[in-house]
Amino acid sequence: MASRLEILWSPIKNKFITWGSEICLYEIQPLKDQSTPLVGLSNTSGALLLATNSNYHYVKCIDIYPKSDKDILLGVGHSNGRVTLSSFGQLDYEHQSFSGKELVPRHQRSCNALAWNPVDSYKIVAGLDKNRSDSSILLWDITKTAMISESSHIRPVLEYGLSETTHSLAWINRQVLAAGMNNKSIKILDFRDSIKLANSATTKAVLGVNVNVNNDKYLASFSDHQLNVWDTRNFDKPVLVLPHGKLISKISWCPTKQNLLGVLQRDSSALHLYDIQQTLIENEEVEPSVIERVVTPGTHSITSFSWNHSDENRFLASLLSGQMVDYTVYDRITLNWASNSNLIWTCGRKTLKYITNSSGNCNILDDISEKIKDRANKGYGLNDELWRNGELANDDSLATVWNWLHLSKKLVDEGVIQGNGFKHPGIKSVLKYENNVSKSEPSSLSSSDTSNATSLSTMKLFKQDRDKALHLCGWHVEKDSLTKFLEELEKNHLYTRAAAIAVFHKNLKSAIEILSKGAEDSVMGNSLNVVAMALAGYSEDKGSMWRQFCSSPRTKLDDAYLRAMFAFLTAENGNYDDILYENEVSVNDRIGFACLYLSDTRLNDYLKILTSKLTEEGNLDGLLLTGNTFEGIKILQKYLDRTSDIQTTALISVRAFNSETLQELGKDWVNSYRSLLDSWQYWHERANFDIMLCSERPTDKPPQQVYISCNFCGKSISAYMQGLNRGRGNYTRMGSSNKIKMSACPACRKPLPRCAICLMHMGTTTGDHLQMDNDGMKVADFSHWFTWCQTCRHGGHASHMLQWFKEHSECPVTACTCKCFCVDTL
Repeated sequence: MASRLEILWSPIKNKFITWGSEICLYEIQPLKDQSTPLVGLSNTSGALLLATNSNYHYVKCIDIYPKSDKDILLGVGHSNGRVTLSSFGQLDYEHQSFSGKELVPRHQRSCNALAWNPVDSYKIVAGLDKNRSDSSILLWDITKTAMISESSHIRPVLEYGLSETTHSLAWINRQVLAAGMNNKSIKILDFRDSIKLANSATTKAVLGVNVNVNNDKYLASFSDHQLNVWDTRNFDKPVLVLPHGKLISKISWCPTKQNLLGVLQRDSSALHLYDIQQTLIENEEVEPSVIERVVTPGTHSITSFSWNHSDENRFLASLLSGQMVDYTVYDRITLNWASNSNLIWTCGRKTLKYITNSSGNCNILDDISEKIKDRANKGYGLNDELWRNGELANDDSLATVWNWLHLSKKLVDEGVIQGNGFKHPGIKSVLKYENNVSKSEPSSLSSSDTSNATSLSTMKLFKQDRDKALHLCGWHVEKDSLTKFLEELEKNHLYTRAAAIAVFHKNLKSAIEILSKGAEDSVMGNSLNVVAMALAGYSEDKGSMWRQFCSSPRTKLDDAYLRAMFAFLTAENGNYDDILYENEVSVNDRIGFACLYLSDTRLNDYLKILTSKLTEEGNLDGLLLTGNTFEGIKILQKYLDRTSDIQTTALISVRAFNSETLQELGKDWVNSYRSLLDSWQYWHERANFDIMLCSERPTDKPPQQVYISCNFCGKSISAYMQGLNRGRGNYTRMGSSNKIKMSACPACRKPLPRCAICLMHMGTTTGDHLQMDNDGMKVADFSHWFTWCQTCRHGGHASHMLQWFKEHSECPVTACTCKCFCVDTL
């Protein structure tokens, strides 16, 4: 069995050591350089063996001198307590006298830990086993070894822990040391004057004491199966305890990533990584949150690992098989998507990458926000003629919804349909099936057995009490209206739909003529001619060859309306499921067909199934069924969840639903859309939306958003003005001599702010630039209103400020360097 290797990165870039039965020095090189044999570390790198030191056989611990830049100086702790200073070659001139020196305690016992001081790098501390007449923590200054002869021993400069055992230690800073001692406590020692105990915590987790190099307030330690994280400012108990299933063998904080702790368990092929983040609640730290990851650098058990000092998230691992692995932990990338469609993400600790909405990559994302921007620029949803909003949407499904909203509003306004409190009643409310009221009888029945009807002449046709529902579907049951409807479909080149609807109304001759016209105008030319010829051979005989040969091939037709047409002509026993559940046939056509050919019970069941399906899908076509009821709100919410189209959701909720039905949900949609427009700085689009909102809901008065208060007493000036307006309604009437000019606070009489340009107080007129508002009130032109910077709070008359910033970039107030006019454009 291979020996267990320990591994340690050196401060010199791309050099590391391993130690077990011998100490080896390696340098990492790319694998493409095949001139020298390399030990494979990864797919791209290998290790070149530079030197081997076989002089030491009972090594207990090793630490590398922290400021080596050419060769490596090691502190080697032995089982007899001696600490040897060793190197692999020629050291710098000032370090030459150190190599080969030994730091010897008074009594022999095992050296458990070594740590060079990271600042005073000539100091090294050792942690030893217990001896009743000697200390277990010894601090040496190696510069004094040059003055000592080879026959003499250098004495420690400081000692601590008489008759105690030190298991592990780590420097917190230049003068403070943390040490795990006696299997029962971690002690924090202060070396500034003489060693004194600064703090201590009682715990069995005294092994592997390790200080977070990025935040020395935190340190970690472990016992057999438990990892503890400590805050040295509150050392009574650990801030975090993480139990493990196996014995822990090593822990180490990552020096290149904030608060990342690596934990190695014995006989494990995986390294556990804990991203420990401190959490603040009202400026107070609470229990930290932990994100755990597990990485597996190899297939064999890991014996040791070491973080690289400069390369981000990179570590070396030695495996039980003797193999070494160079491994980089890739961060989980968090994407941040700005409201302007810019994407930004981290690429390493110091690099950010981003793409803008003008990048070619952004076009392939099919981002709904880009569609919302484009539609907002076109005035989508604001047109009084609802159907025109469908044209602006540039989306067939949305066009269908807006067309239906226009149609339903028109039918209610003309009195064709009773709204019953709803602006846009749906099919279910028109048919009143919710309460299972009146039944509709077939308008014409054959004397034959209709349960097995197979011909057009014997099919049940329901029109009674369903005309209004058919109108909502856009279907026209009167002969003249139906003819005009079909002609309109032909003009829009919807030949297959027109033919199918003609067949549904038992008008085969019109369907054949429509298909023949379509064959001349459509890319489907020859196909429509074939369909027209097949339709011309229709036979009502159940056993006819026509029915036999048209029943099966119809499923192979590409066009959904052609499939539906032949499914209708070949239906048996009144089974129209192939039409009713043909998803490529529009919802309004399927409902119109159902209203013609289904009995009340079957129609009611079908509408329930279809409503449930469309609601689950978030399909806005479901509004045809529900109208602007509570069921319609569920469809809007599902649509929003599916598409994130807050624009359409907000606009339809305002144009089609009343505020009582929407309640708080509708306000959330509206406010979200307004906030989105604000984040894009679409001020005009936001204002137009607000105007539409007020026209649709005149009773929903928007709350006051700007308040003017006195700088001295803090009382509201705007509230006082509102009181005057109510009490003296004629003070601003045109021609009135009873004008009120307010230039001081009505409460404390202190003057109001001055215009930074003309130095006149707020409330003082700057001339007879007055105009009439809608109520006949005299108001100042907008250019003479007061405006102010939201950053520095300086301001004045709008016209004065605009003129100033045409020539200057900074605030006009002396000593203020705010670039007020640029704030909105940053």
